Amino acid sequence: MRLDQLTVRLRARSPWEAVELGTALVRRHAGAVWKPWLWLTLPVFVLLNAAGWALDLLGLAGLLMWWLKPVFDRIPLYVISRATFGAVPSVRETLAAQRGWGWKRMLGFLTWRRLGPARSLYLPIDLLEGVDGARLRDRRRVLGGAVYGNAVLLTMICAAFEAMLVLGGVATIFMFVPVEYLPETVRAGWALINEQTPWWAKIGWNALCWLGMTLVEPYYVGAGFGLYLNRRTQIEAWDVEIAFRRLRQRLRTAAAPIVLLLSLAVGAGLAVPAAQAQERDTPPPAAQAAVEVVDADDGEDEDAPQAPILPEVFGEQRVDDTAFRKAVEQAYADPLLNGKRKLTRWERKPDGTEAEAPKQMPLPPWLEWMGKLFAFIGEWGLWILLAIAVVVLVVTARHWLPWMRGTFKRGKAVEAPATVETLPLPDALPENVAAAARRLWAEGKPRHALALLYRASVDAMVARAGVSLPPGATESECLRASRRMPDGEDRSLFARMVRVWQYAAYARRLPDEAEFEALLGQLQQRYGWAA
Repeated sequence: MRLDQLTVRLRARSPWEAVELGTALVRRHAGAVWKPWLWLTLPVFVLLNAAGWALDLLGLAGLLMWWLKPVFDRIPLYVISRATFGAVPSVRETLAAQRGWGWKRMLGFLTWRRLGPARSLYLPIDLLEGVDGARLRDRRRVLGGAVYGNAVLLTMICAAFEAMLVLGGVATIFMFVPVEYLPETVRAGWALINEQTPWWAKIGWNALCWLGMTLVEPYYVGAGFGLYLNRRTQIEAWDVEIAFRRLRQRLRTAAAPIVLLLSLAVGAGLAVPAAQAQERDTPPPAAQAAVEVVDADDGEDEDAPQAPILPEVFGEQRVDDTAFRKAVEQAYADPLLNGKRKLTRWERKPDGTEAEAPKQMPLPPWLEWMGKLFAFIGEWGLWILLAIAVVVLVVTARHWLPWMRGTFKRGKAVEAPATVETLPLPDALPENVAAAARRLWAEGKPRHALALLYRASVDAMVARAGVSLPPGATESECLRASRRMPDGEDRSLFARMVRVWQYAAYARRLPDEAEFEALLGQLQQRYGWAA
């Protein structure tokens, strides 16, 4: 590992700064990451869906594509782990490396570790460290212990982003549906999903899931690599090592001029003329006399006290320092210059009980643990019970909440729920549909009149569209069949009739007499019923 070739500025970062560093690496090398990703994942997606279509197991194809994520995660990890040290691999090199790189660790990531919430953090440790056994477990604990919570939260955030991309793709499809057909289309789509999902819908769902995985997964792996890189920087002091290496490089570059200057200085010092040395060693005549005098006095005691020389210099003068001492005492007495202060506080006197108290015997570890457990339950037990009760009430709200409605309302009688009358559609139509419908409306049976009009409209639609409806066809199936009618006004009128019928049959919303007459007149004119 060549730390001097790093392309990022290493320093001790917070976990979320490290996540941002990893995503920035993915953005910088986006072409080197997504090109081999598409070259590998797209053929696998096509093969799995083709096999699922042949075996009628398209749902299993989507599940396998999601389960193979750790295999695909090797691509962005391979690219950014080498690009960080200045060696960006090409697409060919990345794809060639996938044949043998990291397969030894994939068994664990595809079986018992597949649902691990910190895969993005442990994947670099397993694939880049090259250690096994107990050492690998130690590396996982040391590098991942401090940021395990951040890695779990990162997994949840990326999973939420991926789910929102998939659901956003589904919602985009309904944006292109006309507004007037939207309620029927929603019900038809829900029925299509629950009852008889066609193969193209399943493949579309798998394609949306693959697209969301393609957009989010490289960033997920890059963020985990950023956490791993930051933890190694904090533990092994990579930033300090890089600083010392750069300092050594600068000193090595400046070493040659310094050695040359030192050599010149040493040579100049050795080149002193011998005459100057002799002149320096030979004392002048006055110095020679002084030397002789000193040599003559060598017999005296060197340890004898010598007379002070200050009187000889300054004369016999006495200095009166009384005023100086007085000024110093006044200065110390000044409260502004005095650094002392008097502090009074009350302290409890020892009564001797502490010394007389016998020493307690140490408790066993299991007994201390039990005591801490009971202390925690005693302190937080009521809050825990309250939280459990709130969760239970929220989960079971759909069972007890309907019974509580109207409990706190005073002075208002509770209305009995209205019974929904089942309206069987007539099997045979009368000769004069319009007259029969007006008669039912005049007799106070508006819903029966609308049921008759809906039955007659369905017969007219079937005749004009040239289709056959299954027994018990729903309104949504009738609407889909009505799209085959060649005339647009016929389709619009039939959709209006279906809406009026649904409002009357299920929502108990009846049209007024004018609306009923207008609808009947249009149906009679378009479908040619007898006047």
